Amino acid sequence: MNRKINTLYFSPTGTTEKIVKTIADNISLTYMENLEISHIDITLPEGRKAPISFGADDMVVAGVPVYAGRVPNVLLKFLNTLSGNGATAVAVVLYGNRDYDDALIEFRDILTSNGFQVIAGGAFIGEHSFSTTLGAGRPDAHDLAAAADFASKIADKMRTPGEKSTVAVKGNHPYREYYRPKDQNGHFVSILKVVPKTSSDCIDCKHCAEVCPMGSIDASDVSRITGICIKCCACVKYCPVGAKYFDDEHYLWHKHELERTFGGIRREPEYFV
Repeated sequence: MNRKINTLYFSPTGTTEKIVKTIADNISLTYMENLEISHIDITLPEGRKAPISFGADDMVVAGVPVYAGRVPNVLLKFLNTLSGNGATAVAVVLYGNRDYDDALIEFRDILTSNGFQVIAGGAFIGEHSFSTTLGAGRPDAHDLAAAADFASKIADKMRTPGEKSTVAVKGNHPYREYYRPKDQNGHFVSILKVVPKTSSDCIDCKHCAEVCPMGSIDASDVSRITGICIKCCACVKYCPVGAKYFDDEHYLWHKHELERTFGGIRREPEYFV
């Protein structure tokens, strides 16, 4: 029986964190006798500086957002420094109401290859990083109820013989290519080098620099982007005066197309135990 429970999450706007913690809380309630949960937040660069190790007595509920249908490629190097050492794991991905494509199977495979026994996997929905209307307000009460149900099924699996069997999840081998945006003429475009702008409304509170998961906003001049921008939009969504924005035409068209195509659809969580 596992004696320790941990969360591990990358969550620039808090949606992945919310689901992962809900799952862990409910596993603790239903299976692990209200054991205290250790939270490991790898969102900011400081959280990814040192390798992280677990042991066979650990259970880890690990979560990442879905970027372009896959595990964020900026996390791959760090994720492959994790050491499971036989720890039981739950793989969780969170996407913005379009699709999670091969992100869940990829995340399961990463954890498995690093010594975790992945017994469950789930894909949940959160408000899209680009938008305030696509997946707006999610995860909501229904999503959190689904996360609790997922946790109860995990607890049931852990009580039965063969509890350590690796979970089968939806996805493809080889993984699909990263989802790519198109322009108004249907041609593929790249928004990888697009960065947010800063308006004159900025009050120089430095909050955008503090929440940037890549450490790419210069705290001495928050209008300067000094590194990679992953378009998580933490700086946009957390700015208290709405001074951060994107104006690139390809980015804005892609955002429009996502909202137009997937805004009228409510995706539901999927989980596998």
